Amino acid sequence: MTVRTVGVEEEFLLVDPATGRPRAVGQAVLAVSAADGPDDDLTAELHREQVETGTKPCHTLHELGAELRSTRATAAGAAADVGVALAPLATSPLAVEPTLSPSGRYEEMARRFGRTVSEELTCGCHVHVAIDSAEEGVAVLDRIRPWLAPLIALSANSPFWLGEDSGYASFRSQVWQRWPSAGPYGAFGSAGAYRTFVDSVLGTATVLDEGMLYLDARLSRQHPTVEVRVADVCREPDDAVLIAALTRALVQTAVDGWQAGDEPDPVRTEVLRLAAWQAGRSGMDGDLLDPPGWRPAPATDVVRRLVEHVRPALEEAGDLDTVHDLLATVLARGTGARRQREVRERTGTLAAVVRDATRP
Repeated sequence: MTVRTVGVEEEFLLVDPATGRPRAVGQAVLAVSAADGPDDDLTAELHREQVETGTKPCHTLHELGAELRSTRATAAGAAADVGVALAPLATSPLAVEPTLSPSGRYEEMARRFGRTVSEELTCGCHVHVAIDSAEEGVAVLDRIRPWLAPLIALSANSPFWLGEDSGYASFRSQVWQRWPSAGPYGAFGSAGAYRTFVDSVLGTATVLDEGMLYLDARLSRQHPTVEVRVADVCREPDDAVLIAALTRALVQTAVDGWQAGDEPDPVRTEVLRLAAWQAGRSGMDGDLLDPPGWRPAPATDVVRRLVEHVRPALEEAGDLDTVHDLLATVLARGTGARRQREVRERTGTLAAVVRDATRP
């Protein structure tokens, strides 16, 4: 078997290293990066208080881990030159009024979507896995739906919002649902049906373009990949490797099932919304909805069943031992959300939470 390539895009906050407050210096950070040499891996995001990195397509998890550390280091270096720090946090713990990045498209989004844009300062982790065709990609989209919520729980890294504990492990995943085209989706059945769906959405004129198709997973417009978009940006690069490894294995498992003639799980989209909400609410510190029965079960049990579901794909890629090790680490120390709350409890300040996240 030829192992599919996998790449990761990560969004980060740019924060004052002393106060922890986000600063609107994204364009200056990009300028510093550009002056150091052409680098397509560092790009602007919706707000000036953030930047996005991207790895190249990788064949092995070791290669991906090295890429993630390299892209983070590059972005952190450019940020430091501007006097700010790079923070792998999916929401800002401290209250902030984000500043729109200069872009005609972003300006139109702000006009059309109002406060959803002005308050949407969130940072995600998007995983791209190679596919051979649109038909294969849609078969993947149809079959990975039941297992996307556990990825939210594993990556949860956004408990604070506007200076308060939100009560959620991943409040980013809740805020993200404010977009009209975001969240879980129904099965499509074929590439033609997927294209019809996309055209139908665009025909409603509620979104600007195909780039605003913010489904939990979609076919990439720019690469021959399935793009899974549910995860928070992870505090630890190894957690991002874990999310990517499980995502690649989900894709391969879905393709294998499709080729064997297995039908997708007929679970309703409304149930998937409940599963995603529960994952965002409790992260790994409570129950998740357990496919296929969709009853509550301890998060650790559900995630272990996810690993069993994709075990053959992990074994074929040579990833099983690494995934076991990375998962054991997360289960022992907790997610980024738990770390943030622990720092807040110990120090009493949200500025300390941000500073803690900026440390290598």
